[in-house]
Amino acid sequence: MFPPEFYERADSSPDPVFYLWSRLVTHIDDHAIAAVGALYDELGIAGQVLDLMGSWVSHFRTPPARLTVLGMNSEEVEANPAASVTVVHDLNVDQRLPFADATFDAVVCCVSVDYLTRPVEVFTDVARVLRPGGPFVCTFSNRCFPTKAIRGWLNATDEQHCAIVGRYFQLAAGWGQPLSERRTPPSDPGDPLFAVWAYRTDAAVS
Repeated sequence: MFPPEFYERADSSPDPVFYLWSRLVTHIDDHAIAAVGALYDELGIAGQVLDLMGSWVSHFRTPPARLTVLGMNSEEVEANPAASVTVVHDLNVDQRLPFADATFDAVVCCVSVDYLTRPVEVFTDVARVLRPGGPFVCTFSNRCFPTKAIRGWLNATDEQHCAIVGRYFQLAAGWGQPLSERRTPPSDPGDPLFAVWAYRTDAAVS
């Protein structure tokens, strides 16, 4: 487990205050965005998909049949052209996702995992709403809102970020062995893109 101070943040005010204003901007560059879409294609992310901690763009090359976007700002998620359903929900207050068991074929989380203050509980509930065998894919770079990212993330290297997310999967219930990759080449001068993902096991998660 990680010590409590690992999850502390410089800005401890309620997240809805920070996300009151919409930010319709891209948080990674074009090469990193392309790497996200390529990974989704490689992993066959399709069907009923949840974009966790999402915003106005989900970076799919081909949107899935039904995309649910869960985020913190209603204007941002409602502006997402790929979204079939939008939900505003604060995972740092309530780690229980507002969906029935085994609702989704896949879950993705792009450049947001560093803001979770109770990630193990969230990862466990992601397993609950996923169908057995479904992937949960976390992608991230080295950019963030530093006052809202957890202290442990800010003090870690890119490689350590992959280890941190992998450990979240290991500590949470319902996951197989996590996999991790750098998805942009080290020679690329732009934003690096890393991915960690795992597949929902057949074990029951409540």
